[in-house]
Amino acid sequence: MESSRAVASGSSRRRTTRQKLYEAAVTLIAEQGFSATTVDEIAERAGVAKGTVYYNFASKSVLFEELLRHGVGLLTASLREAAEKTARDGGSKVDALDAMIRAGLVFIDRYPAFTQLYVAELWRTNRAWQSTLMVVRQEAVAVVEGVLRDGVASGELSDEIDISLTAAALVGMVLVAALDWQAFQPERTLDDVHAALSRLLHGRVSGCG
Repeated sequence: MESSRAVASGSSRRRTTRQKLYEAAVTLIAEQGFSATTVDEIAERAGVAKGTVYYNFASKSVLFEELLRHGVGLLTASLREAAEKTARDGGSKVDALDAMIRAGLVFIDRYPAFTQLYVAELWRTNRAWQSTLMVVRQEAVAVVEGVLRDGVASGELSDEIDISLTAAALVGMVLVAALDWQAFQPERTLDDVHAALSRLLHGRVSGCG
């Protein structure tokens, strides 16, 4: 019993340490770039010894790769939770997509530095973690694809929809709109931004309907 508690305690401490390292890395890399950021700086910002970084991650590149995996995993989970809650509440597939848009905005509002890094890395092709990034990106997009596919199957959505492209477009719309909001229109509230994207989703950009 004592052994089990010790293992659980050790696991909890390690999760806490890794979270500190993620937060330190994402902040520093957002401020000064990946190449300019050193392991010493990450350790100092996280309040741990340099050896602790290497105990948890083999290298700075591995740390950043795991950071991307962790962050996009949180986004994917928030999208899935929004869709599942809508289904439990008896909402439509369009309602689920709308809830996922809001969940995406909430995530980006909470983790703006991570989102900036994620979007920037999507455009790079020479990184060691590029394949990992593509995998985790597809996991997030697949959640939206699933809702679109179910909507088409039920007849709620047109069968002319290009599911994969539409899902990618919806995720991209949220990412770009949220970054623009934070960088150029910070006076807007999350509700304002969600309402604007919701109108796009419902096909009412012209104000009709």
